[in-house]
Amino acid sequence: MKKTMLTLSVAGALMFSAVPAASAVGNGPGYGGNETINTSILTTYEEMADFLQKQDAKQAHMELEVIGQSVKGRDLYLAKYISDPANPTILFLTQQHGNEQLTTEGALEFIKHLGTSKTKNVLDNVNVLIVPMLNADGAMGDVNFSLDDYIAKGDRNLTRYNADGFDLNRDHVNRLQPETKALHENVLGKYDIDYMIDLHHQGAWSERDGELVSGSILYPTTPNVDPDVLLRSKQLGSVVFSAVDSTGWGHLGKYGGGNAETISRNGIAVEYGISTLLFEMRGMSDHYYEPYVLGQKSNGYLIKQTVTTLDAAVRSISDGSIEQADISFWDTLAEQNWRETE
Repeated sequence: MKKTMLTLSVAGALMFSAVPAASAVGNGPGYGGNETINTSILTTYEEMADFLQKQDAKQAHMELEVIGQSVKGRDLYLAKYISDPANPTILFLTQQHGNEQLTTEGALEFIKHLGTSKTKNVLDNVNVLIVPMLNADGAMGDVNFSLDDYIAKGDRNLTRYNADGFDLNRDHVNRLQPETKALHENVLGKYDIDYMIDLHHQGAWSERDGELVSGSILYPTTPNVDPDVLLRSKQLGSVVFSAVDSTGWGHLGKYGGGNAETISRNGIAVEYGISTLLFEMRGMSDHYYEPYVLGQKSNGYLIKQTVTTLDAAVRSISDGSIEQADISFWDTLAEQNWRETE
């Protein structure tokens, strides 16, 4: 991969791992019109596909599957680690919104991580499914509408919407778009999935207790969710919160989400009985609204936060500790609010 973010992310993650929260999170850097947001350092769709194919050939436990095609005909990939179909299974879903790229960078880093000795024996007791870029057309800016007002520079702009201007994360009931149809027919309806983390970005200026957050989390909030599914969703959130909050640089709030079942967090929990968790990372890679875009010096810790999240979830399911996760923190976790910017 000629200019992939993966190499940069390792150095960035190591650099940020020892940085206190006030520096890594609280002080930004926000975009504020002062930074050049260069998309050429982000992994392209073609680079991602090449990376996945090489990892598939390299990793004995990994199997790569094409689950469908985007509006523009790009293959949509699923990385599978299935040691025993009877094991509990977790799905990681990234980039439903094409301008929320660092979740994909983290997922690719995690795929590489799963091929190392660091996860020895972990995959014996848990199955892992990863969709690393659902909205491939939006991620490449290959869309049927103008992106002239978007902020980022470089070899492309990135957009929330798919090529035909649809928000994939509002399409989980009707499934009108080929990307969401592929996800439901060839992943959610095909595999026996117990847990899902849906990874997004939320803008740069949300705070909890007066401090800018590194992200926010939320369980399904539709009243139609089964109580046991909701309990396991809250347990998954507990695992993630504990892992990120203990780093010293992570600071999470509670996301203020609605109960519409067109949203994956809600609809998938109800339809399939999958325990779901939304994770909204700080910032975005591109947008037309400046306060949503985050300066690129934050990339390292946000990629590390994604890897930390995915690793903690997999390990807790593998060793069964997720079943004893304390959910009482949800009762006192403050909902984030938007800090007014100058």
